[in-house]
Amino acid sequence: MTIKVGIIGASFARAAYLPAFKHIEGVEVTSIASFNLENAKSCAEEFKVKNFYDSWEKMLNENVLDLVCIATPTDLHAPITLKALRSGAHVLCEKPTAMNALEASEMLKVAEEHNKIHMIDHELRFNPNRKKIKEWISNGDIGAIQHVNILNVSNGWLSPNSRSKNDWWSLKSRGGGRMGANGSHQVDLIRWWCGEIKSVFGQALTVVENRFDKTTNEAWKATADDLSHFSLELTNGGLASIFLSGVASHALGNKTQIFGTEGTIILEDKTEEILFARKGEDFKKYYFEDENGSLEGLNKGIWNISVLSLLRELVSAIKENRSLDYGSTFQDGLKNQIVVDAVLESTIKRKWIDL
Repeated sequence: MTIKVGIIGASFARAAYLPAFKHIEGVEVTSIASFNLENAKSCAEEFKVKNFYDSWEKMLNENVLDLVCIATPTDLHAPITLKALRSGAHVLCEKPTAMNALEASEMLKVAEEHNKIHMIDHELRFNPNRKKIKEWISNGDIGAIQHVNILNVSNGWLSPNSRSKNDWWSLKSRGGGRMGANGSHQVDLIRWWCGEIKSVFGQALTVVENRFDKTTNEAWKATADDLSHFSLELTNGGLASIFLSGVASHALGNKTQIFGTEGTIILEDKTEEILFARKGEDFKKYYFEDENGSLEGLNKGIWNISVLSLLRELVSAIKENRSLDYGSTFQDGLKNQIVVDAVLESTIKRKWIDL
């Protein structure tokens, strides 16, 4: 059985999907679409994909596909997903799930109605270090979670002329912003590690609003958040605090601290090393390497490497006609979206939002 795959969005396809698919047997990527036809063409030529398009609608209309992978701006996630599902394809969709929980709910509903496998690309669930953290927490090695601190600091959005005019990542109308780009990943990890969330407080802020095109110097306005912070009350008890900034002068990467009644876990971004200590003991250093990291053709970085394990699970589920054993489904995507939406609501109402 050969799984016929279509990909919409050439940038992440080139960085992650296509290199990963080369290491999975029984898969043929038959088509790729991008708004920029030259990008689609060059990507298709590099990875020997037969068909390329500048219209995702045309791609879906002209190809019979078993799986559609969606890596587009957020405002297109729901319409592409719904058309792909109704055409008979299983779907892998990038995060954030959708523009809002209403769209995410419709995506889940249609996927279930058509009995199709549905997955959100939260590839960090497949990273060995984060899987080990999940194991320690689930086994009770650090006891009950008291609080979680996550800091994600970068400088890519600091300069007013760092981005092209109307870059979708900086437009609220297209689903851009730090909450969707990174906050959705953090919410998914916290739910996976610690359980569901019962209440949310936070702010999604646009700090550098006045911007200039990095090439033409033409003025434009950013409307999506470039700095967000939020607190989550966990159903199982405990509090998670997340701070996300794209406007710092120095990039610190991602730092995660998990404090339990019986121990502590600290995950460092740049080294991917874990410091783990049970109560009364000194910290010990751990590192769990992804065996896929040495495979030829995969781009470096945990995002690109972890995608391979995610795609292997997805392809296996399709071939075996089963539900996913592992990974984030549209149901998870909906729950994550509800939290993201609550941060945006809290920003306006300046209050805790009960889910």
